[in-house]
Amino acid sequence: MPVGEIAKAFGEGGAMSALAERRRLLAIASLLAHRCADQFLGTRERSCSYDPAMEQFALANEEAIEAWNGPLFDRFVQYREVVTTGLGTHGEAALERYPPQPGQRVLDVGCGFGDASRGLADLVGSDGEVVGVDVAERFIELAREESAAAGVPNVRFDVRDVELTDFDGEQFDYAFSRFGTMFFANPVAALRNVRRALRPGGLLCSVVWRRREDNDWMHSAELVVKTFVEKPEESDEPTCGPGPFSMANADTTSAIFLSAGFEDITLHRCDIPIRIGEDIDSAIDFVTAIGPAGEVLRLLGERADDQRPQILAALREDLARFAGPDGVVAPASTWIVVATAPGAS
Repeated sequence: MPVGEIAKAFGEGGAMSALAERRRLLAIASLLAHRCADQFLGTRERSCSYDPAMEQFALANEEAIEAWNGPLFDRFVQYREVVTTGLGTHGEAALERYPPQPGQRVLDVGCGFGDASRGLADLVGSDGEVVGVDVAERFIELAREESAAAGVPNVRFDVRDVELTDFDGEQFDYAFSRFGTMFFANPVAALRNVRRALRPGGLLCSVVWRRREDNDWMHSAELVVKTFVEKPEESDEPTCGPGPFSMANADTTSAIFLSAGFEDITLHRCDIPIRIGEDIDSAIDFVTAIGPAGEVLRLLGERADDQRPQILAALREDLARFAGPDGVVAPASTWIVVATAPGAS
C-alpha cells in the first residue's frame, strides 16, 4: 500500500509542514514494514496491523535517523577529535573495567566512526569478531572505509535501527555502547533487542551522560543560549532524539534496563575531564555545533542570527573559567551501566 493510502487509512496527522508530513509517512511505512516482516518471519507473535500508540515513537525515530545521517554527521566529522579523543576516554575507562574476553563475539551499538569497534576488535583478538551497528548510513560507510584501510579483519559494520531489528538471529557474548543509547525514541524496545541478541549471561556495557549539573560545559552553554532564544516547537531541521541526558537519572536508567529484561544492573560513576577546544574560540565553535546548545541553534537556523553576536559574547565569558595552559578543559561525568542477559546456567 502506498504511504499516502496508509496515512488516510490511519488518520491524518493534522496541520504540519510538507517535510513534517513526509517524515510522518516514512515513519508509518517503516513501522508497518518491520511489523509485517516480523510476522512473515515468525519472529513476533503479533499482527502487522498499524498501532497508533507506536506512531510517535516511529516518527521520532525516523526524524532522528534523518538528523544523524545528515547535519549531525557533518558536525561530528568537523569536531571528530573532541568526540573520539575527548569523549573516547570515558569509553576506554568502561572497557578497562569491563573488557570483553578474547575470542568473544561483540556488538557495538551506535558505533559512529567505528573507532571503539576497532578497539574492541583488538581486545577480542583474531579468534573474536566485532559487529558495529549504527542507524546512520554515512557513519557506517566511513567506518567501513577506515577499517579496511587500517587492515582490521575481525570487524564489520552494518546499518541497523536497533529499535526495530532482531540482528537476523545473530548471537553475541558481549555488547558495548559509547554514548549510543541515550538517543533512542523507545529505549526499552532497543535494549530489549540487544538483550535478545546476547547469549545467556552476556554482558552489556553502556556509557551514558550523568546529570547536566555534573557536565556544566554542556549545561551552562545551553542555559546561555536559552537566555537569548528559545528552542522552537517546530522546525524543518530534524531533531537528534531524546537528547544526551535522557539516561542521566540512575533510577530511570535502571528501570529502562529492567523493563528491557536485563538483570544485575549496576551503575558506576566515571569522572574524567575532557578538552572541548584548544582555545576559547574553538570551544565556542564546538558547543554551538554539538550538544544541547548547538541543537537549539541548529533548529532555529537563521531565526537566531540577530542574537548570535550576544550569544557568542556570553559564551566566551562563560567558558573562560575552563581555559588553561592545555586548552579549554572541562569536567565531564558519565555512568558506566553494566547489565546481564538472563538465563546463564
